[in-house]
Amino acid sequence: MKTRPPNSENIPCWRKKFLETFFSNVLHGVLDVSSDWRLNDHHFSPLLHSSPHVSQLTLCNMLQGAVELAAEHNHKVLENLAGSLRILKFQHLLSSDQSIRRSLVLLLHRLIHHGSVSQVSMYSWPVPDTVLLVLILSMSAGFWRSGNALAYQCGLCREDRAPSQELVQERAESGRDAERERSSGENQKGFPEASVEADAHLNSVLSVPRSSPLQNQPCEEASSEGPCDHTSIQGGSSPRCGSGHPSCHPVLRKTRRRLKPAVGRKRRCLRRSRGPYADPEDLYDFVFTVAREGNSGLLDKTSSTEDENTENWTSSSPGSPCTGRAGCKKRGGPAGIFSLKAAHRFRSVSTLELFSIPLTGETCRTLSNLLSSWVSLENLVLSYNGLDANICCILSGLRALSRHPGCRLRVLRVSDVFSHMPCMELVRCILSAFPQLHTLSVSFDLKNQPEGNRPEGNPSCSEVEIPESCLEQLEIRFPREPLHTTFLLPVLKASKSLQQLSLDSATLPCSQELGLLLEALKECTPNLKKLSFHDVNLAEHQKEVLLLLQDPVLQEITFSFCRLFESSTAEFLSEIINTVKRNSSLKSLKLPGNRLGNHRLVALADIFSEDSSSSLCQLDVSSNCIKPDGLLEFTRKLEGHIQQRGGQIQFTHLRLFQNWLDQDTETAQEALRRLKAVCSVVNDSWDSSQAFADYISVM
Repeated sequence: MKTRPPNSENIPCWRKKFLETFFSNVLHGVLDVSSDWRLNDHHFSPLLHSSPHVSQLTLCNMLQGAVELAAEHNHKVLENLAGSLRILKFQHLLSSDQSIRRSLVLLLHRLIHHGSVSQVSMYSWPVPDTVLLVLILSMSAGFWRSGNALAYQCGLCREDRAPSQELVQERAESGRDAERERSSGENQKGFPEASVEADAHLNSVLSVPRSSPLQNQPCEEASSEGPCDHTSIQGGSSPRCGSGHPSCHPVLRKTRRRLKPAVGRKRRCLRRSRGPYADPEDLYDFVFTVAREGNSGLLDKTSSTEDENTENWTSSSPGSPCTGRAGCKKRGGPAGIFSLKAAHRFRSVSTLELFSIPLTGETCRTLSNLLSSWVSLENLVLSYNGLDANICCILSGLRALSRHPGCRLRVLRVSDVFSHMPCMELVRCILSAFPQLHTLSVSFDLKNQPEGNRPEGNPSCSEVEIPESCLEQLEIRFPREPLHTTFLLPVLKASKSLQQLSLDSATLPCSQELGLLLEALKECTPNLKKLSFHDVNLAEHQKEVLLLLQDPVLQEITFSFCRLFESSTAEFLSEIINTVKRNSSLKSLKLPGNRLGNHRLVALADIFSEDSSSSLCQLDVSSNCIKPDGLLEFTRKLEGHIQQRGGQIQFTHLRLFQNWLDQDTETAQEALRRLKAVCSVVNDSWDSSQAFADYISVM
């Protein structure tokens, strides 16, 4: 197939990898089946043959793959994927019409709601189709709008239909008798489980007074004939119901009416579509509308704070951004006004990743609303989504989610170009909203919010108390912000279980700052095992560097592009070597991008000398201007130390990425051959001359 997996990918089974790639190439037309007589056989289906081996699938462009898989002739293929597929990716999507969205809905329903997909990832969608994006997000969260006629095609939904209907009728006994009697005698066959179970759950959870004015609530009297017509989402107006008919707002009335068959039924609302399928845009309308819903009867009763904020949310315009710091200013909206646990939930994914997909204020509200009850979610990655102030809206959904006893979210990664607030302030906001996190990564390229220019009406996150957290891994990439230990200290005090800390692109405001940080780490994080500095100028902090290297608890230390030897002497290198030789707890030392050169690399071989008590297993000297002759000399010296120690050495891994080994290929190959007899060597075929030209071009 003329493809090669990336070197970074760990492939335990090449047969499975081949069949998975084969499936993808056939599905997307990259591999022409008709050109090979072995594949072009009507008795043989390439997709069916390879589908049981597919654990990861990417759909792209116009979702042609989704249309093909949802076709009737690929029914068995889809059944196989439902059992094997774990990761579903979307990449470079374009706008789609209703028929394509219909196929996608069927595909997602089978693979997620009745399948084994645990991760949904979306990549590179510069101008996302809002309807399509909301559809994917909502179905990934396990939500499928009640009454969606597409459920007619799902046999799994119909299997438990009868018990569900009995439950609905039992709930309905306390409602309007006249409406119940009129609907009880009609044939209810063929209605989807999605509609029936959702109605039962809505009746049991929502208790809305008959006269309650539900603002912006869409009519859910959906059937196979089509959804109700609504006015513009941006306008935020109420649904248009047919003149002369009673309001379709009361929840109990509409849930029971949905049990009636569609044939011969008088519609109470104008229809958008008269086709055999419900328009998927009704899902878009429904999710966006409940994000602005203001009825107190739909409030999540678990939080009195959200009750108090309801009025603020409903009085705002639909498109206004969230401006809170400790949380969304209008957090009563997506987080508390309509918790999705009030509707029937199918199986949902545990990992959601959004890369390079701009999220508008409306989309952020919808995502926040979904997050507020997405209890199965374990990993959330939001990368380059242009959140800006809308990050507060996301935080409000996470705050509501954290109150659920069954919440599983443990990993949160947020990265973007601009930071709406200082990094440490955002970290405090997130941990105060969600102390259950085990891994938190916050990364920004540029600073957007000037210090002192904070949104009004909300207290600064720096004033919010952080409860004791479960944080084990913290990664912060500062947009060239100063690292103030006083701001980091509350986070460290609340994170007694912290094991990994990574600080990237920070500046040290004074010479004492790094010393204060080390004292704080020693006092507050007794379990810290891994510490990483990247692009932090440590040229004038030699004393602190040596203190870190002799720490008896740390097992992995990284000084990446930290200019360690920029203004150092030969004595500093000797002190580093001697310190590491005496440290028996340090397992990994990573020094990429510090201009070691040949002579310093050769000196590092003394770490493994006969008098050393070091337990160092991994050494990373990538991007250090190392030439082939220097690497060969390092190898010879290392071999001599190993021989002196009788072959007893724990050194197992050496990383050599982006060094000048192409300047003498023969010498480099000899050095690598001899090194590989000692340890595992990871390197690349790097063109140093081109890299130098690129470096000069940007100077």
